[in-house]
Amino acid sequence: MVEQIISAQNIFKTYDIGEVHVRALQDLTIDIERGAMVAIMGPSGCGKTTLLNCLSGIDDINSGTIHIENTDLSQLDDNSKTDYRARRMGFIFQFYNLLPVLNAIENIELPLLVSGVRPSEAREQSLKMLDLVGLTDWKTHKPAQLSGGQRQRVTIARALVNNPAIVWADEPTGDLDSQTATEIMDLMKSLNKEQGQTFVIVTHDSGIAKQCNRIIHMRDGQIENEEFT
Repeated sequence: MVEQIISAQNIFKTYDIGEVHVRALQDLTIDIERGAMVAIMGPSGCGKTTLLNCLSGIDDINSGTIHIENTDLSQLDDNSKTDYRARRMGFIFQFYNLLPVLNAIENIELPLLVSGVRPSEAREQSLKMLDLVGLTDWKTHKPAQLSGGQRQRVTIARALVNNPAIVWADEPTGDLDSQTATEIMDLMKSLNKEQGQTFVIVTHDSGIAKQCNRIIHMRDGQIENEEFT
């Protein structure tokens, strides 16, 4: 039997902007199986990033239910959600979100230290991840000393250092040239296959989406259709 790691039922999300009510998600239902690599596509403003933020518990929903690994997010308070994300989720963003004052290895180990992992253990795990993404020789370089592709590799290593069940990626190749974007996608596909993490990727790039095994197309806060590659 296929295990659903993400199960969202009839979710609504509305933003109130002054007196205007914007329906970002409308009665959306989605299930994603463990170990899948899923792309979410659609025009700007269709709700892609909102969906990612709601599924990961960053944003609250107005109604509906979201279960991650059979955990009902609505039953967790803010501190519990933060702790759950730190332990079981990884995040990759378009613009890296690396701390400029820290070098590569320090950026990678930061989530572990925040989670209470001993410094020596955090450093050991971070060095392994840095080797996995091919940047061992750059461990003492700060973000400003790295190329865009190298910074994104550091971001990926940081996202995976806690061995998360799910990795959320919002336009992970959007700020990269085509060759570097291909390299980053190859790296994520390899990690997905070798380590079994579930990847949920928001992208505008159909070439990136087609490298995933499932593509979800959104429009006006709803799932318009989906395809399997």
